[in-house]
Amino acid sequence: MPTRRVHHLAAATAAATALTTALAALAAAPAARAAGGALHLVHPGESIQRAVDAAAPGDTVQVLPGSYRGSVRITTPGLTLRGAGAATEITPGDGTENACATAGHGVCVVGTERAPLPGVTVEALAVTGFRKNGIDASGTTGLTVRATYVHDNAQQGISQEMSTKATIVGNRSVDNGQSGVFLANYAYREGGAPDTGGTLVDGNVLTGNRVGVTVRRLRVLTVQGNEISGNCSGVFVVGDEGVPRAGDLDVRRNRVVANNRFCPANPRLGAIQGAGIVLTGTEDTRVTDNEVRDNVGSTDFSGGIVLVKSAVGIPNTRATVADNRLSGNGPADLADRDTGTDNSFTRNTCAVSQPSGRC
Repeated sequence: MPTRRVHHLAAATAAATALTTALAALAAAPAARAAGGALHLVHPGESIQRAVDAAAPGDTVQVLPGSYRGSVRITTPGLTLRGAGAATEITPGDGTENACATAGHGVCVVGTERAPLPGVTVEALAVTGFRKNGIDASGTTGLTVRATYVHDNAQQGISQEMSTKATIVGNRSVDNGQSGVFLANYAYREGGAPDTGGTLVDGNVLTGNRVGVTVRRLRVLTVQGNEISGNCSGVFVVGDEGVPRAGDLDVRRNRVVANNRFCPANPRLGAIQGAGIVLTGTEDTRVTDNEVRDNVGSTDFSGGIVLVKSAVGIPNTRATVADNRLSGNGPADLADRDTGTDNSFTRNTCAVSQPSGRC
């Protein structure tokens, strides 16, 4: 592993440990004022939703260690929902406590496309066992999801649509039925790819999901510094004929290793196995400085870094694949199965490409 990669992960781990320690100390302290707003403490047996409903913009809801049944719905701008690390666990309630529960999600952050909810933070807690998404955000701007442990949810671990300027950093999203992190313009309808204003997915551990990170019909964002292994696919960037086209985004400095689970086809996508980083139907996407190894399978998406036409036949255009280190991927380290124009492959370290000459 390159030295700077070790330093990056060490720094992320140290930061997460320091955050958890600080949060635990805060949780044990008497009620006080949080920076910029009031602090609302929630003890085991109490309702997180009741504290959230009582909070004003800029307040912090601090949830002490324990297991809390019931979904949480946030509609207050600038609110921070904070646990004390994985020991603060949110699990399903009776499914009727609020609209978030009715939808099947764990924690919902809810604004609208025309009036995005600004500045919410969800950090240092676990969300598990929900029949849809662990953390579900829609119509937000400036959302931060940090140091959470989101696992064993039936659909997405962390999901966001119709949102801009998010920071999704230092989370563990594990064993979810669909993506560890799922970012889209719209989850359930078509449309062009909007500019996210620089959404960042950084330093997360994503394993045991169908896909580690899915980016669908979005522009201007970065997926970097993530540890992605043991999924059916590591990173999937999805575009199509919609205008604006998906793309103008960066996938860089990730470690994408042995994503070799087999996931059968579903109505939206064919079978996936052994797929490292996949681009389909994008433009101006940059895949640089990643470590991609030991991703092996026999589906249309299998290989280290793979370019393929979208489900409706739209090719990638002007993709840049450069300075990546690839080994042990099969059937190829670099697989250009596309008909796109002006895609470039430069300074990559690899053994096998399809067609030959891409390494």
